[in-house]
Amino acid sequence: MAMAEEPPATRAVRARSAPLYVRERGSGHAVLLLHAFPLNSRMWEPQLDALAAQARLLAPDLPGFGLSPPPLAAPALEDYARLVVAALDFLEVDRVVVVGLSMGGYIAFRLVDQLGPRLAGLVLADTRATPDTDAGARARHELAAEVEACGVDAAANAFLTKLLGTTTQRLRPELLDRVGAIIRENTPAGVAAALRAMAARADSTPLLPRIGCPVLCLAGEEDLLTPPDVAREMAEQVPRGRATIIPLAGHLTNLEAPEAFNDTLAGFLSECTRH
Repeated sequence: MAMAEEPPATRAVRARSAPLYVRERGSGHAVLLLHAFPLNSRMWEPQLDALAAQARLLAPDLPGFGLSPPPLAAPALEDYARLVVAALDFLEVDRVVVVGLSMGGYIAFRLVDQLGPRLAGLVLADTRATPDTDAGARARHELAAEVEACGVDAAANAFLTKLLGTTTQRLRPELLDRVGAIIRENTPAGVAAALRAMAARADSTPLLPRIGCPVLCLAGEEDLLTPPDVAREMAEQVPRGRATIIPLAGHLTNLEAPEAFNDTLAGFLSECTRH
């Protein structure tokens, strides 16, 4: 398994109170970047490079992903959220804008109550509030067992072409290799645990009307896993919600269309930190 390498301009933090590796760039208002499955915090490199002049960017590796050690027990998504909050506490973060993409969005829902008034804004990118179907949950459990038996290549083979839109795959085939390399940096234990945690997640739809901060629901135009209508439907249920669709991008909008993603995120951050 290849190990992730740390860019020299990024400050790395290992919180004593939570076994998470955190990449930190920039200064100012805090922005938490929660990575997708089955990637790690390196997926946020286009944002760490472009937005460091505007905000303090914090990108943790979830347990067993990237440079964070595997979980000691079978975690639930609430456990991941508690580890993230512990890392924020260690880093003395008061208020924060949370950006969760895909699995990161599932964890972001769990942070709404855990962070309370500390939550200044929320970006739900290429994610959904609804739980897995029975068939979807079974497929995650089956893949978790395959990952444990055969390694993280099983997850790469299952997800890689689903994560990127058709335009990206046609015009930027090198991004398939980059995403595959990031996936292969993760541990089988971490990937399998996350699959089981996602399969067991509860429905977050009832939470949507209770979210008081600004919420941006974002999706790629070509996202097959969480299509644009999913983002629009979530935004309609949030009091201060709105939806943005990124053209010519699939599930990994931040990597496939980094300029559009960064511009959208920068505008949202200005809105959330205006006061």
